[in-house]
Amino acid sequence: MPYIEQDKVDAKTREKLEAIIEKSYKTFWQGKRLFDIFFATLILLFFLPLMFIIAIVIVIDDPSAGPFYKQVRVGRHGKEFYMYKFRTMRANADQMIDELVKKNEMDGPVFKMKEDPRITRVGKILRKLSLDELMQFFNVFKGDMMNFSKVTVLYIKSGIACP
Repeated sequence: MPYIEQDKVDAKTREKLEAIIEKSYKTFWQGKRLFDIFFATLILLFFLPLMFIIAIVIVIDDPSAGPFYKQVRVGRHGKEFYMYKFRTMRANADQMIDELVKKNEMDGPVFKMKEDPRITRVGKILRKLSLDELMQFFNVFKGDMMNFSKVTVLYIKSGIACP
């Protein structure tokens, strides 16, 4: 394991430390997964009525497509998954990008406009309140994404969780 400086520890101690680190790594991710399932379930149950209303309002505002948007993302260990959100843009938003690229306010591959005409009326409100992100708790529940806390970030930054 890369966590132990080989020349500073004898073989017996190194084996014990490696076993402790490996168990800690496995225990952390199992506990993290249990927390994610529990927390996502609570959030989804609590916000389900609101999510149902949001879905109906999106369809009423722009009936040309469904209320959900899905996009392929890359998760842990390079695994691809569909990330779900509430739809905040028109159904043909991807085709409109060629016309709007000259109005891009950002450099690089990111596209950003202050007054993006692709965003629906309901979409502006959902984005302002970050309600379009609620669907991502389904991804957390499925295990494609995870909730992050300061403890998780510190654990990952310490190198223990990242082999």
